[in-house]
Amino acid sequence: MELKKNTRLELNIESFGAQGEGVAKYDGMPIFIPCALPGERVSALIVKTEKRYAFGKLLQVLSPSPSRTEPPCSCYPQCGGCVCQHMSYDAQLQFKRAQVENCMRHIAGIDVEVQPILGMEDPWHYRSKISMPVSGTWDHPLIGYYAQRSHRVIDTDTCLLAREPAERACRAVRQWITREGIAPYQEESHTGLLRHIMVRINRQGQLMLVLVINGKKIKQWESLLTILHDQVPELVSLCVSPNEKRGNVILGDSYQVLWGQERLREELCGNVFQLSPLSFFQVNPIQTEKLYGTALEFAGLRGNETVADLYCGVGSISLMLAKSSARVIGVEIVPDAVKDAVINARENKIENASFICGPSEAVLPDLVREGMRPDVIVLDPPRKGAEKNVLDAIVACGPSRVVYVSCNPATQARDARILVEGGYHPERCQPVDMFCQTAGVETVLLLSKIKTSLHIDIDLDMTELDVTKAETKATYEEIKAYVLEHTGLKVSYLYIAQVKAKHGIIERDCYNKPKTEGNRVPQCPPEKEKAIEEALRHFQMIPS
Repeated sequence: MELKKNTRLELNIESFGAQGEGVAKYDGMPIFIPCALPGERVSALIVKTEKRYAFGKLLQVLSPSPSRTEPPCSCYPQCGGCVCQHMSYDAQLQFKRAQVENCMRHIAGIDVEVQPILGMEDPWHYRSKISMPVSGTWDHPLIGYYAQRSHRVIDTDTCLLAREPAERACRAVRQWITREGIAPYQEESHTGLLRHIMVRINRQGQLMLVLVINGKKIKQWESLLTILHDQVPELVSLCVSPNEKRGNVILGDSYQVLWGQERLREELCGNVFQLSPLSFFQVNPIQTEKLYGTALEFAGLRGNETVADLYCGVGSISLMLAKSSARVIGVEIVPDAVKDAVINARENKIENASFICGPSEAVLPDLVREGMRPDVIVLDPPRKGAEKNVLDAIVACGPSRVVYVSCNPATQARDARILVEGGYHPERCQPVDMFCQTAGVETVLLLSKIKTSLHIDIDLDMTELDVTKAETKATYEEIKAYVLEHTGLKVSYLYIAQVKAKHGIIERDCYNKPKTEGNRVPQCPPEKEKAIEEALRHFQMIPS
């Protein structure tokens, strides 16, 4: 039977979708149903059909999962901020780990063990930064979050992910809007003044409030300051950021301090940071320390390495890496973030970190052309992932380790596939639950030039080999150097040994067998085999 809109069905939920939806099958077609859980039987209404899949609306849970919970938020699930409140926290962690595993397996095409996700002891009120859109009218302002898949603002006075002082600050702004007749922004007509309210809170409880406006200045800010002083004693900074452009970008390109501090001081991973309104900084400090601690562990620094930190922001990872390496070069496209990074390095008395302002896709290739060869590269790109130029430059400069931090496992997996094709092996993958109650997950992936699971160390013991006259004509290092110079390919001892054995030069294995059963010996790719054969001909080890 053809599936049509408004059809009612009883379905068995088989798995999770990428955004936490339940996925059922109807005649083989996936149907995505928000708020449904695997193992449940539900009644659903089909609301949209596509050629290969459909979307349904949950009408009734006929057989509930043991993981189902009662959402504590009155705005759930209308508000698009959360999608997981209907499931237990353990179920959320299982879903997110499975999401990462699925991306690594089906997008990257790689087999890497995804470690159990690092969760929170208390997965509520963790956000140190919130951004709330403003809509409605001056006498009935709407302040909250967008409904799912729309720009319709769901009005709310509370958010269970925000810290309590941020809620009071937003209530103060609401009061000010109605008192002063401030016009909320109307997206369709691009009219109205106040677009967004952004609040940052540091670990000491100090608060920075930023008003994003559709204009160049705001006249009535002093009356807002009076209300804030009365209701939000934690306030240390009031700023405005003009943004007169259409689109989804929240903040403008500049900001003005109306009152108080220009930057908010924050502490993370043993370093102090000064954050301007435009600076990117992770929103969950407790989980960020787990995330960055994992990145530092994966980097495997011994103190003498040169490290490149791409998309470095205000230097939050860079400064941590600098304490364990010889030199760190941070690359960031946002000028204000680079200024903050320089200030942060100076304040933390770190002298071996420098920062370059520019896009990573342009800066890294230039550095590589100039001869920079970092031992380790760390990258933490935006949700869209890294640009191809960045990945190509990483492969070209050949760091021994690449530590890829990501908030989007799908684009991370896509990029990992390119790095694997360039000669890297995925060793470890650690997800971190940075965004509890949402579908988001942060992941740290370690890729190594030294393929720990497939790489075979070669200990040549000439007394154990049948050394022929041909074999003595060139060493393994000479063959490797010739191949690299003439083809640009890097070949291992193992590949050289395999090609020599194919031509009868070696009569026994000249490399160590895997130490554990089941480890597969990698075979020399055809293009490298051809290059090695050309080297052997050059050294007159096989006939021309």
